[in-house]
Amino acid sequence: MSDTPNLRQAALDYHAYPKPGKLEIRATKPLANGRDLARAYSPGVAEACLEIKADPASAATYTARGNLVAVVTNGTAVLGLGNIGALASKPVMEGKAVLFKKFANIDCFDIELDQPDPEKLADIVCALEPSFGAINLEDIKAPDCFTVERLCRERMNIPVFHDDQHGTAIVVGAAATNALHVAGKKFEDIKIVSTGGGAAGIACLNMLLKLGVKRENVWLCDIHGLVYEGREVDMNPIKSEYAQKSDLRTLDDVIPDADMFLGLSGPGVLSPEMVARMTPRPIIFALANPTPEILPDLARSVAPDAIIATGRSDFPNQVNNVLCFPFIFRGALDVGATAINDEMQLACIDGIAALARATTSAEAAAAYQGEQLTFGADYLIPKPFDPRLIGVVSSAVAKAAMETGVATRPLDDLEAYKVKLDGSVFKSALVMRPVFEAARISPRRLVFAEGEDERVLRAAQAIMEETVETPILIGRPEVIERRIEKAGLTLRIGDNVELVNPENDPRYRDYWETYHTLMARRGVSPDIARAIMRTNTTAIGAVMVHRGEADSLICGTFGEFRWHLNYVEQVLGREGLRPDGALSMMILEDGPLFIADTQVHLHPNPEQIADIARGAARHVRRFGIEPKIAFCSQSQFGNQGDGSGGRLRAAIGLLDAENADFCYEGEMNIDTALDPELRARQLPCNRMEGSANVLVFAHADAASGVRNILKMKGGGLEVGPILMGMGNRAHIVSPSITARGLLNVGAIAGTPVAHYG
Repeated sequence: MSDTPNLRQAALDYHAYPKPGKLEIRATKPLANGRDLARAYSPGVAEACLEIKADPASAATYTARGNLVAVVTNGTAVLGLGNIGALASKPVMEGKAVLFKKFANIDCFDIELDQPDPEKLADIVCALEPSFGAINLEDIKAPDCFTVERLCRERMNIPVFHDDQHGTAIVVGAAATNALHVAGKKFEDIKIVSTGGGAAGIACLNMLLKLGVKRENVWLCDIHGLVYEGREVDMNPIKSEYAQKSDLRTLDDVIPDADMFLGLSGPGVLSPEMVARMTPRPIIFALANPTPEILPDLARSVAPDAIIATGRSDFPNQVNNVLCFPFIFRGALDVGATAINDEMQLACIDGIAALARATTSAEAAAAYQGEQLTFGADYLIPKPFDPRLIGVVSSAVAKAAMETGVATRPLDDLEAYKVKLDGSVFKSALVMRPVFEAARISPRRLVFAEGEDERVLRAAQAIMEETVETPILIGRPEVIERRIEKAGLTLRIGDNVELVNPENDPRYRDYWETYHTLMARRGVSPDIARAIMRTNTTAIGAVMVHRGEADSLICGTFGEFRWHLNYVEQVLGREGLRPDGALSMMILEDGPLFIADTQVHLHPNPEQIADIARGAARHVRRFGIEPKIAFCSQSQFGNQGDGSGGRLRAAIGLLDAENADFCYEGEMNIDTALDPELRARQLPCNRMEGSANVLVFAHADAASGVRNILKMKGGGLEVGPILMGMGNRAHIVSPSITARGLLNVGAIAGTPVAHYG
């Protein structure tokens, strides 16, 4: 329960407003007219029914079943609240459904059944099989949960997963794997003492055995003391499997020399005195909620080097089932698995554990600001909001399902599947794939003007891991090294990343002399050149590109666009290169939409507008998209003589004269550009088919306004801006850009111009 009346009321208000509960049902198909009704229901629905009757597997194609999970409980063991009944458990089950949707885009129905008898409960669950692709059993008391799960698994041909058991066991398995890695111990050598003989506790022990722990090294205690051979009090066949042949009887008796304590019992069970008698560098998983078996500070008072995990979010290493269940179900559903077997669970463990040992994603770091996210004693498992979980874990589960023969719809390309999963959380992943592939053709050196920015450092880390580019950072080495260490990155100056120190670099004289040579007849004296090469990192980066020491400059994480553009033009605007415009790709729910010119030309003339269109067409093709360019204005196909329409019409005339090799049309309103039916009514003979994917404006205010509205209110994710006309030698980003946005711009900058023309 909540600690204060205010927190309690806030929680109640969250569940009550603006609509009661946490779930609703929405249609995925239009129902706007009689035609839609005839397809959704009678008579059209009969066709889908007949297809499924002929081929039951086609239900995954014609219904939601393939992405639908039932969260089922009888409310007999709800959180730490106990047997509160089916109805009172409903907020928890709704919450579980919300997590499925949030983390893995799986649809759920929560089903609360007023049935305490485990065999009758199993009968009801089994009868649900036609409706669902999988079953998540939840909050059913032990030992009834073992019975329900066993019967359902035996009788059902879809995955049945009791999360309290196996979800907890998987996350504990991942955390234990990494804890032993940190402690320098092995599963086969350790002694484990466990408290709690319920479903979760037994499942965790079973999993640890699968990971290599020897049964004789497991000492299970419950409220009555040690589970030993011959004990009759509160025993069942599942618990009896861990009975020790011993004269010892209490937790205090068996704790000496234990390497690991696993608690799924109650508060205060483990005392500091007991911890003191464990082995050096003890591993303590005190998972009781809300109060653990021992608080971390108490454990560390006698064992400062203890490796500790709890079930709470306010301590490091929270063992949270959300790290597991959305992703194991995602993988199982996508291959049509008939069960979730041991191999799939072990694959889940391996994926979770490996992700914690990798560098932390920028998105997770942003969600958990101020927390230590570097692999080690205080970071054994990844955070739930690490967006890489779905790609890593679900693809590993799918692979295991296929290898063990339980997949009815095996995947042809696991790597493509992982890319698709990543695309569900990284909106840019799929559309950026051609650009990343092109960037791998030849390694390029990318210099980042704002090398001290944490976003830049995380982008440099990702560039090093995901591309063949070499990142170069401009900044003070002591600042950069401190921030690398704080972020838990593996960047090493002089090893995998290069550095330019504006305060003290041996190339300083070469750089200011180069800049002075370029700018001497534009009023720049040697003194000014020296000052700029000490203080202006954008100018330094531009000089590096000019000198051939870098292939492309990325700048703009702070400051105004045109300020950066001034120095880019000064140094790199030569040999036919000039900034033609800024192109932003906005990734929306229904795909990408490109906007230009958002930054460079405030009021472009017809020649400049034509250049913007040519550049946009060239760059849009980099993404594997055929450009359809709409020239947008308040004017509609010549109906207004004033405003931007005249300049746009003149630009269209220039493109017509040269027989441009891309589709374009205009001038027209934005809605006309995006709605082909409306456009056909306005101009039946127009030369564009379908919706436009590039909007070119004759005023930067209009282009920038549309871009920002789409970003802030339309849920659009921006890739860019792409600086067109500069030979891919420089890009100026927005101050609001994320680390992943910088990675995307890095991939764009990492492609030789010769590759895309």
